[in-house]
Amino acid sequence: MPLDPRIAGVTRLIQGAMKPAPGTKRVLLAVLYGAICHFVFAAAVLCMITAMFFGMSKSLGAVPWPWAAAANLLLLLQFPLIHSALLTQRGRHLLRRLIPGSHGATLSTTTYATIASLQLIALFGFWTPSGIVWWQAEGSVFWLLCAVYASTWILLMKASFDAGLEVQSGALGWMSLLAGAKPVYPDMPVRGLFRVVRQPIYAAFALTLWTVPVWTPDQLALALALSGYCLAAPLLKEKRFHVAFGDRFQAYRAEVPYMIPGVSVKTGHKNAGMDPEAVPSAGSSKRRENQ
Repeated sequence: MPLDPRIAGVTRLIQGAMKPAPGTKRVLLAVLYGAICHFVFAAAVLCMITAMFFGMSKSLGAVPWPWAAAANLLLLLQFPLIHSALLTQRGRHLLRRLIPGSHGATLSTTTYATIASLQLIALFGFWTPSGIVWWQAEGSVFWLLCAVYASTWILLMKASFDAGLEVQSGALGWMSLLAGAKPVYPDMPVRGLFRVVRQPIYAAFALTLWTVPVWTPDQLALALALSGYCLAAPLLKEKRFHVAFGDRFQAYRAEVPYMIPGVSVKTGHKNAGMDPEAVPSAGSSKRRENQ
């Protein structure tokens, strides 16, 4: 039985990294860049989980009001705008040039993940709280919401794994450089949660925004703005997928709903999801950019 491609890609990277190609400077650059990326990535995830758990009521931001409203708005806008801009043709070109020398293209996914993590740390770590708490769960309701909130983060991690953990985490770039090989991007994701909806990462992240045990004006503003981003941003992503995978993506798109499991937005009919084997494999693996 062939190895699951979601696991095969990570396994191939690890095997290559365990036998790095000769080149001391290249190896040191790869290891250092990877360490920075994963440290910042972990810090961003921890920052998001903690900040939203408290309804954005606890943070390091200390801008005086009413200037804090403008500062918070800038923090809120910088993530979707820059995150999406870096996936445009000009943005991808910039990512390849941010690392001087000949390794910028190889490290572009790692650079992208690092920048995204820094953006999230800025947003969730330096938000200036309003000091207003509308509602805080207590007793059994609190523990129930804690369980639901944790479940949404587990769902998000599962979706990231299904999409290609090596790309989502930034590992693809630095581990490819360490092995002295060109990055091999995961194929179009159609397994796991991608059998149920086409955009499970965005759907899962949107769920994390609305399942917190503390509600404040800050959390509501964050949830409304980022939920809108989660609904709109995948449309641009799907245009890139159409260019990369053509009719194959169109066939997948016709079978699997956008973000609501079991319901096709296009026709409104029930849809049970798609068998991965029903999607014809591409003759040659086409390059796929970050989510």
